[in-house]
Amino acid sequence: MTALPRHLLPDNAEIRDGALYVAGVAIEPLAERFGTPLFVYDEAHMRARCREARAAFGDGVSYATKAFLCKAMARLAHEEGLHLDVASGGEMHVALAAGVPADRLVLHGNNK
Repeated sequence: MTALPRHLLPDNAEIRDGALYVAGVAIEPLAERFGTPLFVYDEAHMRARCREARAAFGDGVSYATKAFLCKAMARLAHEEGLHLDVASGGEMHVALAAGVPADRLVLHGNNK
C-alpha cells in the first residue's frame, strides 16, 4: 500500500508503529467500532484552517457547507468568524438551528 502524503493529514496526525493517530486518538479502533468509511474531524485542525483562511482573505470568507455540514461544524465556522455559504433550504435550516445569524449566511444557487 502507498503511504499517504503527510501534507494530506491533519496537523495533529501522526503514524506510530504503523498506526494512524489523529489528535492522539488511534483511528483503527474507531473504524472497528463504527465501521468504514469513517469520517474523523480534528476540531483544532479545522479551527486553524478557518483562521488561516481569514488571515489570508479577510472577513468575507465563507465556509462552503456543501463540503460538510452539521450543527457543530456550522457553529465552529461561525465562531471562527466565517460566513456560511448555503445553497438549499436544508443547509440554511441547519445553520440557523446551530445559532448562526441569518446575516452571516450567503444563499446562492440555481433557481433561487
